[in-house]
Amino acid sequence: MQKFTVLKAAAAPFPQTHVDTDKIIPARYMTTVSRKGLGKRLFAEARYDEGGRERPEFVLNQPAYRQAGILVAYENFGCGSSREHAPWALADFGIRCVIAPSFGDIFRANCLKNGILLVHLPRAVCEHLVAVATDRAGEAFAVDLEQRRITLPDGEVVVFEIAAPDREALLTGADEIIRSLRHEDRISAYEARLAGEAR
Repeated sequence: MQKFTVLKAAAAPFPQTHVDTDKIIPARYMTTVSRKGLGKRLFAEARYDEGGRERPEFVLNQPAYRQAGILVAYENFGCGSSREHAPWALADFGIRCVIAPSFGDIFRANCLKNGILLVHLPRAVCEHLVAVATDRAGEAFAVDLEQRRITLPDGEVVVFEIAAPDREALLTGADEIIRSLRHEDRISAYEARLAGEAR
């Protein structure tokens, strides 16, 4: 997967709670197993009208946020079904980091597998970031995973925590298979021991 070190990008304010995976990518677009092209379907029900035309009021259709790489939302982002197409759609659009107070558990795991950093911050801090992203529309936030901090356009720094294994996986770009293969000697020894016991 793609490494995550420092991301400098516009942050799109998305002040909603309980954004489920069907809102992120509607089920009718899940007929593909390709990760490519799903970005145009991201938040399709909210982004487009019945005729397929962009809704100008939707945040990602606004000029300042068309290239957003960060999304700032509220509680329980990514709840609902386990569809991996949701992080695929976010990543294909260009979203590499979502900041919110909490996330759906399966969504969190799927984002990690796809190189998307999820930052947990208290609701009050997220509200502040939404306000900054609105007031400083299109200006870059800098998310530094190594230093575990977010630098806002005015220089303000927000520190965040992340589990050490998740941080290491994102910094190195090592997926579950690569991380497992790092223990190949121990796995082989265990399998050999089991085979010997079975005789």
